[in-house]
Amino acid sequence: MIPELRKEQILKLLNQNEVMFMKDISKSLNISLSTTRRDLQELSQTFPVEVMRGGAVRIKKYEGDDPISQKQFLNTAQKVIIAKKACALIEEGDSIYIDAGTTATTMLDYMEDKYLTVVTSSISILDKLNCKKINYILLGGEIRKDQASVQGTLTEKMISNMYFDKVFLGANGFVEGEGIYTYNAKEASKKELLINHSKKAYVLVDSSKRNKRSFMKIENFYLCTILTEE
Repeated sequence: MIPELRKEQILKLLNQNEVMFMKDISKSLNISLSTTRRDLQELSQTFPVEVMRGGAVRIKKYEGDDPISQKQFLNTAQKVIIAKKACALIEEGDSIYIDAGTTATTMLDYMEDKYLTVVTSSISILDKLNCKKINYILLGGEIRKDQASVQGTLTEKMISNMYFDKVFLGANGFVEGEGIYTYNAKEASKKELLINHSKKAYVLVDSSKRNKRSFMKIENFYLCTILTEE
């Protein structure tokens, strides 16, 4: 078997099983144990493959936030429904904040050309400035390149001098009656400040994030309205 094809088959097996033993991989693919061990070693250099004690192997579960380049292709139909719901809440003359998440930034594709002030921490917004009547403000701060966003002390200092009619936030998970969650402590702090500096706060999340928790809970979540495609 061609080495690259063999490695592809190994990855397929690991994705189908939570944990496998090297001997079982060898048997399934009809290859030697030494070849299996070598392939796994090479795979671990570029893939989250973890060899554990006793010859067990698994795909490591990534506990951080997926890059925005990956998230933009997930649940796109749901994001469009949510974005349209959110846009319907915007009124002429509003000052609003749009988060850097893929669901929130989808709003920019469906906003009417009203006289608005739109503030955002998304550094990818420049590709979506379609409405001539809207005054766009891009926040500064520490860049999270993987999330195409800014955060940190400078970002929060700018937000603290602003007050919004509405803010539209993203999140990594939510549990009804319990809280809204995000992976990053600085992101959580930014969202809490935005909620406190707005008349109304909305969290835009598709239903796949229901009953999911991550590292940081948004403390003032009870002031928010959750919008899903449902």
